[in-house]
Amino acid sequence: MLQLPTNGQRVFECSIYNKAVRSLVKENQSHEIFDDKWADDLIHDVVAVDEDDARRLISERYSPDDGFVINAVVQTDL
Repeated sequence: MLQLPTNGQRVFECSIYNKAVRSLVKENQSHEIFDDKWADDLIHDVVAVDEDDARRLISERYSPDDGFVINAVVQTDL
């Protein structure tokens, strides 16, 4: 997390993985761009006003067009 929440913002834990990497790793192969770690769920903290905003922000950083899948978004207590 790079910033602290302000003005009604909250912290959300976003669990994401890359479906292309996951598929390749199952076949003992690696993706040309993304590291094999993306086959597993990785947790990223996001500061947002609500869950929809958190999903939007994480999707901007990790695009579904590149194979990224948001597995879960959970609000945390800071």
